[in-house]
Amino acid sequence: MPAFSSPAPPTLVHVLRDRALENPHGTAYVFLADGEDDAREISYRHLYAAAAEVAGALRAGHEPGERALLLFPPGLDYVTAFFGCLLAGVVAVPAYPPQDGRGLGRLNAIVADAGAGIALTTKDLPPLTRSALDAPLEWIAPGAPGTGAAGAGAPSVPGSAADPVAATPEDLAFLQYTSGSTRLPRGVMLTHANLVHNLRAIYESFAGAARDVMVSWLPPYHDMGLIGAILEPLYGGFPGVLMSPLHFLQKPYRWLKAISVHGGTISPSPNFGYELCLRKIDDAQRASLDLSSWRAAVNGAEPVRVETVERFTERFAPAGFGPDAFRPSYGLAEATLLVTADPVGHSVRRFPVEGVSRIACGTARGDQSVVVVDTATLAPAGAGQVGEVWVAGPSVSPGYWGRPTESTALFGATLPDGRGPYLRTGDLGAQDEEGALAVTGRLKDLLILRGRNVYPHDVEGAAERSHPALRPGCAAAFTVPVDGEERLVVVCEVADGADTEAVALAARRAVREECEADVHELVLIPPRTIPKTSSGKIQRRATREAHLSGALSRIGGWRPAGVTAPGAQVPDPPRTPLETLIAGVWAELLGEDEVGIHDDFFASGAQSLLLAQLAVRIEAELPVRVTAGDLFQASTVAKLAGLLESRPLTVDDEQVTGLIARSDNS
Repeated sequence: MPAFSSPAPPTLVHVLRDRALENPHGTAYVFLADGEDDAREISYRHLYAAAAEVAGALRAGHEPGERALLLFPPGLDYVTAFFGCLLAGVVAVPAYPPQDGRGLGRLNAIVADAGAGIALTTKDLPPLTRSALDAPLEWIAPGAPGTGAAGAGAPSVPGSAADPVAATPEDLAFLQYTSGSTRLPRGVMLTHANLVHNLRAIYESFAGAARDVMVSWLPPYHDMGLIGAILEPLYGGFPGVLMSPLHFLQKPYRWLKAISVHGGTISPSPNFGYELCLRKIDDAQRASLDLSSWRAAVNGAEPVRVETVERFTERFAPAGFGPDAFRPSYGLAEATLLVTADPVGHSVRRFPVEGVSRIACGTARGDQSVVVVDTATLAPAGAGQVGEVWVAGPSVSPGYWGRPTESTALFGATLPDGRGPYLRTGDLGAQDEEGALAVTGRLKDLLILRGRNVYPHDVEGAAERSHPALRPGCAAAFTVPVDGEERLVVVCEVADGADTEAVALAARRAVREECEADVHELVLIPPRTIPKTSSGKIQRRATREAHLSGALSRIGGWRPAGVTAPGAQVPDPPRTPLETLIAGVWAELLGEDEVGIHDDFFASGAQSLLLAQLAVRIEAELPVRVTAGDLFQASTVAKLAGLLESRPLTVDDEQVTGLIARSDNS
């Protein structure tokens, strides 16, 4: 337990007060404004002062229990606004600042679900965001941390540890809206008791001393970034070094550089973050790093991949990354954050699940209970048997805001012997003989192919590893119904300029060999186009919907002969002999079985050589002149046929021969 002069603090308000009293000049947070060298620091004393200013603005016209939307970019403004809500007893609602119309739709849904009447933000928030939101909100833009009366003078810190604090452990601290929930967002209710219990579990698993340093690029709007990377340093009494997720994504080297420069001991990331470092950090950059201080490389928020752990450990060993530094973990917002992990110093464990070696994410932490349940009988599953993961303990949320029926169903499950209540996580996993948990995927994402359970993460991993042009962490596997049977579709991002035919062949072969599954369709799309959440997770359902609607920007892939692309319209057949001739030539040049008479030449793949060949082929079949201008003017089979029907017959055999020669040499 981190040292406090008073008994264990019951709420985060008490934690903040104690830090400001006992270590006023200690560094609470450092924000790297440019992702590297522009370090903005704030002490516990000034953190409390800035939060108190926010609380004062809230108390001026609002009551405890009201909900306040937090709309800030990553930075110290966000941190002080969050703590200001806690000091005022106002329920914070962290949200992702919208970047487009889709983001506004999600934000409107969150505001409506939470019943928020206040919005805390910066003065630089685009006016469009304020005007586009449906609900009337009172907009409050606090001053920058360390400015204003409290920042310039003596901060308004309580005079003694005995000063009363209104917050109680049962009070609601904030609503955590889970990532990816767009249409029907669900706000997880987290109390001070939930938070303090989980923060202690994290501390005992990964931290342990005031000499620790947290380094994080994670979004502060989600549980891992907010609780694991912002609240945990305050609870443990050690500094948190933060940067924007955008700066990390632009240059992953910045994350490891921050660990190296600031002596980071704890730093979390989903699996894809480690993969990005493997792809984007070169040998010269690695040589500049010292990662010997990093003893808790927390890997969670998505299934942990064996190959990622192995490759990252080997790649960064020369930079001092220890063989036992990885901390595979499992958690979810409904259980505050951390559920299972192995403490620092333990070797990463594995055990076989359905014939596949899986990374173990440790055992339950902080006197929580984890049981894997057979999905058919709801009885505890045997060791190594896959089932749904159920969780119980003080970190489990009371439920979803304003959804009592759904909360009862998901947070009130009981085993056949009456034990409970348990939270039904919807995650699939298995436990070994010692209770260590390996997560295999989501119950709703499970693929059932001809009676076999296939996990999308396994399919995606097999495809991504099959060819260097496929981007790691940028694939989605799902099923679609075909003739009454569920068939496998895999969508992958591929690097620009790749040989798409070779890539498609390698991916299909890898999925067949590693997962014993046949790919019905493989879709290759450009980099950075697969649907993801704001925290970087693949959105399989959104990808599936985009595939079925024909909205994906397909640049290659494979599908069986005779299968029409989803979202594509059935081609309109030719109506006249001339349309039949033109359509046949164009389909042959494109390598397609058929084309529609209203399909635009340019939209269907026209290039200068193909257009020249089309003109030559038509002139070879008909005694009529066809120019490039004709194809621009009449860019469909139907339009071109209409144009040529009225044209006089002027081309002879000698001219046709010359046109063909020019085309072959173009």
